[in-house]
Amino acid sequence: MPQKIIVLIDGGFLRVKANLANKIYDPRFIAAFAHKCASEDEEILRVLYYDCAPYSGTVKLPISGKTYEFSGSDKWLDELACQDLFAVRRGVLKFRGYKPKKTPVHPSGAPTDADFNPDFEQKGVDMRIGLDIAAYSANRSIDRIVLVTNDTDCVPAMKYGRKSGLQVVIIELPNGKTSPELVAHSDFKRKIQWP
Repeated sequence: MPQKIIVLIDGGFLRVKANLANKIYDPRFIAAFAHKCASEDEEILRVLYYDCAPYSGTVKLPISGKTYEFSGSDKWLDELACQDLFAVRRGVLKFRGYKPKKTPVHPSGAPTDADFNPDFEQKGVDMRIGLDIAAYSANRSIDRIVLVTNDTDCVPAMKYGRKSGLQVVIIELPNGKTSPELVAHSDFKRKIQWP
């Protein structure tokens, strides 16, 4: 009898690592990746994907003060939600200002807008992961939680899942280093390769 699992994917984390590996980050890649997270003795009940739509809004540039319009489409999240076994949990992306690309900002003269990158922060993703782990722990419809993140804010939810009798698998990405705290509060660490 196969072990029933849910795969929970922190999309912000996976996107950064996939981009560093020069992977095309789209719904097809995400779906293929999710299925690689399951071992041969496991059956995926659902894949829960947590991410934010691209930021849309008008902001002032840091040096010139000119307005700049961020616009992005969340069509790819809608497409991902239509994949078999997938559910998309959306957080919110907040604009937090600008960060210098390097320090000192501009050693040879006055800084310009080009010396800064916009700073965005995901809100609500960790909370949604924790709530879903708690819900599946309470109803016991699965045997294992397979988690793709490197965010230690998930540790309390992982502990709750294990206390409820579920096994927790933490996925280690290629050329990645999983937080020791996440490994300590999981039952298995599973290293997988890119699809």
